[in-house]
Amino acid sequence: MGKAKGKDAKEHKASRMGKAEYYEKLAILELELNNLARWLQHTGKRVVVLIEGRDTAGKGGVIAAIAQTLNPRQCRSVALPKPSDREKSQWYFQRYVQHLPAAGEIVLFDRSWYNRAGVEAVMGFCSEREVDAFLKQVPVFERLLVEDGVLLFKYWLTVDQDKQEERFAERRNDPLKRWKLSPIDLLAREKYAEYGQARDRMLEATHTRHAPWALVDFNDQRRGRLTLIRHLLDQLPDTGMPEELLDLPPLRQPPQREHFSKKAFRPI
Repeated sequence: MGKAKGKDAKEHKASRMGKAEYYEKLAILELELNNLARWLQHTGKRVVVLIEGRDTAGKGGVIAAIAQTLNPRQCRSVALPKPSDREKSQWYFQRYVQHLPAAGEIVLFDRSWYNRAGVEAVMGFCSEREVDAFLKQVPVFERLLVEDGVLLFKYWLTVDQDKQEERFAERRNDPLKRWKLSPIDLLAREKYAEYGQARDRMLEATHTRHAPWALVDFNDQRRGRLTLIRHLLDQLPDTGMPEELLDLPPLRQPPQREHFSKKAFRPI
């Protein structure tokens, strides 16, 4: 039995996408994402992408993969902290509305209003009545966004618990990743099944024709990122737009060097 498990683990590890293949395929998608950005500027369309999933699923990584070659003034990510006392007294969707895109922009939500149906519901940060109200209101809220012209995409990143445990351990052991590990994450380890039940309830209530969910396997994060980006691009029209290349005429004088008038100002 032990040998079989070890063999399966090796085969599973061998099936993971390598870095070279990943970056080669990502480079192609990055060009298409930049075409998308030019199309948005040309048409004034607005894009909202919700990235949801369990802790360690890979939400931040895929958002970084989408945004890293795009203009940060046009494409931005939103990862809101826990609400303040004032925000708790507001209409639930209110603090998210202010982060929605203007014409030509892309907004990537690293967790979104669906916190209410996930973390808040499982951890007891809201009442059952509040969860019920949210699940009734969110299809209406999203319909209003779509009817106003927002291009809304919702992704749930799936990850098995053994893979989640590996990633928790990696975060604990890597001093550069420990900031990703919180007490809430540790509690989540014991509530894998409860999170699954909350997810199923959420999907059942909010998977609509105007705002459907797409589930993406993120047990292999590199493969998952490519799958998600490819799917996102395929949901939009052909975004090929002519690119205006700025002319760079030669300088009228030889290149100059930096010069400071006072000796006190010297590069370090």
